[in-house]
Amino acid sequence: MPAQGPALVYACGQCEIDLGRRELRSEAAAVPLGGRAFDILEVLIRSDGKLVTKDDLMHRVWAGAIVEENTLQVYISAIRKALGPDRALLKTVSGRGYQMLGAWALRPAGDPPAPALASTPAPLPLRRAQTVPTNLPLVSPDLLGRVASVQHLRDLIAAHRVVTLTGPGGIGKTRLALQVARDILPRFDGDGWLVDLAAISDPALVPSAAGAVLGLMFGDEPVSPDTVARAIGPKRVLLVLDNCEHVIESAALLAEAIVRACPGAAILATSRELLRIDGEHAFRVPPLDLPDADATTPEDLLRHSAVQLFIARMTASRTTATLDAHELALAAAICRRLDGIPLAIEFAAARATTLGLEAVLSRLDERFKLLTIGRRTALPRHQTLRATLDWSYELLPEPEQTLLRFLGIFMAGFSLAAASAVIGRTDQILDNLGALVVKSLVVVDGRAPGGRWRLLETTRAYALEKLKERGELPIAAERHATFVLDRITQLGAAAALQPVSERMEPHVRGLDDVRAALDWAFSPGGDAAVGIALTAAFTPAWLHLSLLVECRERITQALAHRQTQISPALDMRLHIALGLSLVFTTGLVAQTEAALAKGLERAEALDDLDNQLAALWTLWFYHMTSGELRAAEPFATRVKATASSSGVASDLLLAGQIVAATLHYQGSQQEARRYLDRVEASSPPPNDGRYATWILSDVQLPARTMLARVRLLQGFPDQAAQDAQASFGQELARRRPVAICTVLRYGVCAIALTTGDIATAAWSVAMLRDLAARHGSAFWARIARCLEGALLIKRGEFAAGTELLNAALAKVRNQPPDMLAILAEGAAGIGRHADALATVEQRIARSGSTGEQWYDPELHRIKGELLWQPATDAFDAPAEACFQTAIALARAQGALLWELKAVLALVRLRIRQNRAPEAYETLAPVYDRFTEGFGITELRFARTLLDALRAGDASTLPEVFARRL
Repeated sequence: MPAQGPALVYACGQCEIDLGRRELRSEAAAVPLGGRAFDILEVLIRSDGKLVTKDDLMHRVWAGAIVEENTLQVYISAIRKALGPDRALLKTVSGRGYQMLGAWALRPAGDPPAPALASTPAPLPLRRAQTVPTNLPLVSPDLLGRVASVQHLRDLIAAHRVVTLTGPGGIGKTRLALQVARDILPRFDGDGWLVDLAAISDPALVPSAAGAVLGLMFGDEPVSPDTVARAIGPKRVLLVLDNCEHVIESAALLAEAIVRACPGAAILATSRELLRIDGEHAFRVPPLDLPDADATTPEDLLRHSAVQLFIARMTASRTTATLDAHELALAAAICRRLDGIPLAIEFAAARATTLGLEAVLSRLDERFKLLTIGRRTALPRHQTLRATLDWSYELLPEPEQTLLRFLGIFMAGFSLAAASAVIGRTDQILDNLGALVVKSLVVVDGRAPGGRWRLLETTRAYALEKLKERGELPIAAERHATFVLDRITQLGAAAALQPVSERMEPHVRGLDDVRAALDWAFSPGGDAAVGIALTAAFTPAWLHLSLLVECRERITQALAHRQTQISPALDMRLHIALGLSLVFTTGLVAQTEAALAKGLERAEALDDLDNQLAALWTLWFYHMTSGELRAAEPFATRVKATASSSGVASDLLLAGQIVAATLHYQGSQQEARRYLDRVEASSPPPNDGRYATWILSDVQLPARTMLARVRLLQGFPDQAAQDAQASFGQELARRRPVAICTVLRYGVCAIALTTGDIATAAWSVAMLRDLAARHGSAFWARIARCLEGALLIKRGEFAAGTELLNAALAKVRNQPPDMLAILAEGAAGIGRHADALATVEQRIARSGSTGEQWYDPELHRIKGELLWQPATDAFDAPAEACFQTAIALARAQGALLWELKAVLALVRLRIRQNRAPEAYETLAPVYDRFTEGFGITELRFARTLLDALRAGDASTLPEVFARRL
């Protein structure tokens, strides 16, 4: 506290600081200022214009207490606000402290006239003796999640004499205000009083209610805000004006009169809107802290106050003291659906004790029927969730009620234009929307740019229910769907050249509204034409978000309404997107090809090069993933021709990577590398996001992944792994699931399995499996199962791995050669050599018919390994022929890694034939062509062999027959 001295008045211009009355006056009128703020002002004014450091100021005002600097800043801000036009008198000296400027005149404190409250002041009412020191109730000790709010409110009420807690019904305004009032009661010598206005229906009775609580006896005198204020006078008193919203004008007049006339009084008010009086400081009570949707561990979930409250209320009413991990996840989901509103969470917890958590979560769409068990002692409007919203709704004037009802149609927030569209007019829309924000029924959506608002989910459900009750839902739904279609169409037309992330952001934000619009459009009474157009317009967003199952189902729904006239352009876009979504979800052969062929036919008839490329690329990709390389080749050729016709740089890059991929799978690694190097060296085109909606990545990603594979086969395993990891990191940052899956399967995991990096293969398989499950992709789920089996075999778990991989491959139309080779390895590992040999021979035969020959060197090597049994004395000529064939194929393909593996097999055979010098001469030149990757299994083994052969140490050579590469 500041040092005490004689009662003085400091004056500067129209500003007076009265130390005797502890009052700041401007133009002779008292300015509201909290007690702690006045303490700071007194220290500064007594310093005679000298600098007062921050540390000195905090020491003198908060003697013996530890105070953060930001707390001091709260009070300094309050003082500046109170000084008004003279705020420049309070100077901040950066990094040091504060000082009061100006020429302050000093005089002894007199008794300046009290502010005029009435032309003829009435006699002061008497105050009867109070039988209790305060009527502030004790708050239950489990005020969860409010520690920061309580501390902030303590600081605010010390700096400002009027603080209003606002927020929607059930947010906990009253409980928080009472806790803070109890905490700061010693500052007011225990003189603190709760004035509960909830039961008052006549606004004129507000002053009387306050007088009754304060023990004032007015006799026959009319009770007004001024008489209550005069009765309080200079006493230090804290008033909690609770539940002001329905008598807001009268509550504001009372608070303003008290603050103006009573320098020792402070007011905490709770209301769903502000009092809007001079000196008022607002505090919007936040919802309880909620866990993110991806938080799953009990530790993560229990850190959040919403879950803590739910658990506390639920476990208080049942014998089981704890919840398991699954129950905690359900509780967290319920809390998120209820927006962290404490009252709603308490209702839900009460229901969960009898119905169970899963039943409560599944029935939250009927929350107003479900959440009806409140505390018996609560106010009537807090005994059911519906009553809480009814209280707020019935206080609204009719135009605001109408707007609130129609806003319930929006699932994911809305703009001013959207609100105007569904309400059907623009007059006074902004004023009414602002009023709903002030009354805590609409929330400003700070997460979205450009001026957007939203309803909390519970408020939205209530508004939608009211909309149905009034029979207004059909017209609101039609206007909503029409607006959504117009908006999505405008976005698509205006954003053609934007980067894909920027282009899709508004679509992502409006996803739930699109879903609602489509549900209405294809329902009885809806408009199928709107639904078809909206489906076609929104397919790029579903593809971008990797919501491929939803995309497939929505397009199928649209195409089912063929009785509705569909334009050729819409028909084209729907069929191409359907074909692509089928490729990645079900892979239905006939339906997939038919959809893509129909889309391509439409694109060619419309001379639409962009959609021709989309259809051709998808058909090429479909045949490639089906292992039909010869069928894919014509589409690669057509993509190249179409790209040449368009002349667009990104089209040419796309064509280059398609041709390169085709060459890679044919086995032409050197030619593929030339194309890929050109693609990699090209700068990303300015329209790089043009293909992201159908190749589901940027145009260069497939090329980067393919380049990693080619580098591996050409003998650069370190570069290959680095390239694959870099591409994975880029796509992970961009959060494009299909692109991530592509890099994992064809880049990271394929390279790790080939080089024996089991740890990397394991985490990549796990991530691929999780992504497939999260996005409902049957295509990637099947791939993940294949890789899980392959990983088990590479770990030496031959029986389990062979069984899993065999079952997984049975569900895959194309059985990739690398997976079949690992399956043969597993079968051989459990002694089924005949099965292993048959698998390899069948795949070799298939590669001849399909043209997919990139893995043929390895298949011939494995066949030779299976034909030759080193444990016998026989030297198998067919095995040697297979090894020689593998070497010749690898050299022709430019696949140094395959050549090394085949040479190692041949060297083992030569050693068994006692031809060690020849073995050395065969292996050394191949090994010497490697410049990196010496940590991989094959190169380490080759180094061991060469050292032993050069040293002539035959004792270690038999070890080579104990392993199969």
